[in-house]
Amino acid sequence: MSRRRGYGPAMVKSPSRSVAVIGGGPAGLMAAEMLLARGHGVDIFDAKPSLGRKFLMAGKSGLNLTHGEDFETLLTRFGEGAGSLEAALRAFGPKEIQAWAQGLGTELFTGSSGRIFPKAMKASPLLRAWLSRLGGGGVRVHTRHRWTGWAEDGALVFEAPDGEVRSLPDATILATGGASWPRLGSDGAWAEILRGRGVESAPFKPANCGFLVDWSQHFRERFAGHPLKSCTLSIDDITVQGDFVVTDTGIEGGVVYTLSARLRDKVAAKGAAMLLVNLAPDRDPDRLLNALSRPRGKRSLSNFLRQATGLEGVKAGLLRERLPAKSFETPRTLAKAIQSLGILVTAPRPIEGAISTAGGLVFQDLDDGMMIKAMPGVFAAGEMLDWEAPTGGYLLTACLATGHAAGNAAGDWLDGQTT
Repeated sequence: MSRRRGYGPAMVKSPSRSVAVIGGGPAGLMAAEMLLARGHGVDIFDAKPSLGRKFLMAGKSGLNLTHGEDFETLLTRFGEGAGSLEAALRAFGPKEIQAWAQGLGTELFTGSSGRIFPKAMKASPLLRAWLSRLGGGGVRVHTRHRWTGWAEDGALVFEAPDGEVRSLPDATILATGGASWPRLGSDGAWAEILRGRGVESAPFKPANCGFLVDWSQHFRERFAGHPLKSCTLSIDDITVQGDFVVTDTGIEGGVVYTLSARLRDKVAAKGAAMLLVNLAPDRDPDRLLNALSRPRGKRSLSNFLRQATGLEGVKAGLLRERLPAKSFETPRTLAKAIQSLGILVTAPRPIEGAISTAGGLVFQDLDDGMMIKAMPGVFAAGEMLDWEAPTGGYLLTACLATGHAAGNAAGDWLDGQTT
């Protein structure tokens, strides 16, 4: 693996029918597993010192492996990419993912929202078992190997600790991720490499990200880090219910991520987007108006709001932040604002801090087996493909499904080369 002075780049020597998998995240590991099962030699290359770093980060607060909803509903979560992902998801969807995880000794449970988690609520035990099985089957792992492209003879070229390393496999699977969390390995640098080979990709955009809001200094200092529980957020014809968090620069959290694609695209088109927040979605509008129409007496505004509406803390603070003082004197205006409060979103958070990305290789440039049409024998999987989905197990489900599809397709392609 090392380069000896005067002898040029080291060559990774593999079995007679070998596949190089570039990227050691869930998509790459699943592709490697499929190829291993078909008897092919597999070398996994990753730029980082260890595999599955983003996978481990995603599982720090509880690994949401997949989702238990019916397939047709699940498919809608992938928006415009649903049609392109459908075959892969049908072949290796939530049921298959659960069986696979259980086969690695992982006990699972389904949460009240339908999300499926390991009982250990961590990614590390699952990843250890997975890597052990792959290593036991003969998969070779090469960490600290940053892929830089192809040599003139078609060999893959890597920057490694001891110098340049080359590999000339029979097939290649690219599973290098999108462009979010670059410190964990997904920096999107592959797009320029493929562009040099005549393969274009859609520009990267942040997905499942927070958004910037121009808070006042008082509100920022008082409420940054505070969660708003049991709200609904709406934009255009989409309404979702859940929790979100005020940050120093704006908002983030589950319901924000669900709306992030719509918010992001609207900001790009209009320069800003108005998000409507219902701070009391369970309150009947007429009863809320009646409660606010009663005399306040000597009660402070804070006490009156708390007693009449249940709003206090960050919810009451947000109401004060967004409403002019005179609006609190008009019950009808105040009641309407509580259940339809506008927050002007000015930009998504930078892509480096997004949970995932949209953009990447477009499906039109791939065949039905995830092979790049212009590059026979080169397949792609995972977040480097142009699709997006909200959090909730959908991201990991599609990464595993496309890795499964690419691995099997590469196996089929190799089999076809021998006939």
